[in-house]
Order: sequence, then C-alpha cells, then structure tokens
Amino acid sequence: MRLILLGPPGAGKGTQAQRLVEKYGIVQLSTGDMLRASAAAGTPVGSKAKAIMDRGDLVPDDVMIEIIAERLDEPGSSKGFILDGFPRTVAQAEALDTLLDQRDLALDAIIEIKVDEQVLIDRIAGRSKETGGTRGDDQSTAKRLEVYRKQTAPVADHYRRKGVLVSVDGMGTMDEVAALIDRHVQSLVEA
Repeated sequence: MRLILLGPPGAGKGTQAQRLVEKYGIVQLSTGDMLRASAAAGTPVGSKAKAIMDRGDLVPDDVMIEIIAERLDEPGSSKGFILDGFPRTVAQAEALDTLLDQRDLALDAIIEIKVDEQVLIDRIAGRSKETGGTRGDDQSTAKRLEVYRKQTAPVADHYRRKGVLVSVDGMGTMDEVAALIDRHVQSLVEA
C-alpha cells in the first residue's frame, strides 16, 4: 500500500499517518527524516544534500527524488509507505510519478484531509497558546497557509485529474477522521 496524505498545516496529517503506520505495518517516509538519515549515512546523494542544508538552502527537487529513490530501494519500504512532507509542489508530484513509473510502482491513494481554514488557524493558535506561543506564531501560521494554498493545494488537483485523490472531511475528531481514512484504506486492502 502506497499512500500520500495531503492537507494544510494543522490538518492532522502526522497524527493520521502514525495511526496508519501502526494499523497497517507500513512505513512513514518523512522527507526531513530521510534527509537527515541520508546525510548521516554519507551516501553520495546524502553528502550532496548535507552540503546544501549546511549552507541553509532548500534541497532541490532532483536531490530529494534521489533520496526518496534510495529509501524506496530499502527492504522496509516493500510492504508499503506513506509519504509525509512530499510532494509539496506539482513539479515534485510529477517527479515522484516518474520515479514510481521507473520502478513499476503506483500510488494506491492520495488522501486529502480537508479542513476549514479558520478552524485550522484556531487549532494552531490553540497549540501555540499551550506552548507559550506569541503573535509571531500567528503570522507564521498565516504564511504557512498562504504557501500551502499557492504551492501544495494544486498537488491535489494534479492527483484528482489522475483519478487517485480521495478527499475526507477533516473537521471531526481525530477518531472520526481516522475512521473516514480507514474506510477508504480498508477498501484498498480488500481490493
């Protein structure tokens, strides 16, 4: 089972991904974790990524795809995976499609967690208050949502056109959203 969870910051992607990992025994492929592991392992692409990160630059798409390719070749990914934090742009989605095609793999589903933006702002503000956040955190949230709308939301349209996107209502409790996701994932398992 190969999945992507999409949704704006605060939609609960990380929480839901962890539940799926535990329930179905698949791995969560976090781009941040993969970057750090690749850099620590000293692989050629990891060394390249480390040099880029040490300069404070963003790792370009082609390097990120190489790192994902390395991770997909590891035995732990053979049962399935959930991509976390990738793709963030349509260009990344297209590069991922090409990578998977080269390995004769396909994504089973892209699950979009849809949440009202004001609810997201309130959720994130609530988390921020619990941890002693400031007004700057509110500005950061607005910036993150703006980046999501411009760069990542079009990824959902990319996969919708391919017929593999499923949208679930993320407005319920964690358990309610998990049940909606599970219903769809279970249909993949039974197919």
